[in-house]
Amino acid sequence: MQQGRIQRITPFLWFERNAEAAAEFYVTVFPDSRIRRLHRFSEEAARVSGKRPGEVMTVSFELEGQEFVALNGGPCFQINEAVSFVVNCRNQQEVDYYWDKLSDGGEEEAQRCGWLKDRYGVTWQVVPERLLELLDDPDPQRPERVMQALMSMKRIDIAALEQA
Repeated sequence: MQQGRIQRITPFLWFERNAEAAAEFYVTVFPDSRIRRLHRFSEEAARVSGKRPGEVMTVSFELEGQEFVALNGGPCFQINEAVSFVVNCRNQQEVDYYWDKLSDGGEEEAQRCGWLKDRYGVTWQVVPERLLELLDDPDPQRPERVMQALMSMKRIDIAALEQA
């Protein structure tokens, strides 16, 4: 993100207590990423929230230029599949890299059609650009065959989609 320019929309993730660990994990997965700042619970905020003074409250982090904020907000809200983040990949090597990194320690049953749930409960879609090209094929039967092949996959296999 350019210096001095505010990002208008920032994804805000609510964690029970592991916001810092999640942010640290994500910045190791994506290149050109970093933790920007930590804010800690003050005496007053800790008293109201039931947290300890000095404990991490929010973590601002950047993944390839996209800013995120993670909050240690407690157990009252849970991350779920209703919101996910798409990782657009140029080739199978990128699909494999992001799939392996993000799914490590995640929920196996949540993985289908390029979707996965990581160890922190955040849902990601690891999608090759080629999939969109195949779904836009002018032959009306090819997108149908591609979609049928996709439905049987967890990690997307570009070569198998191209053969469909």
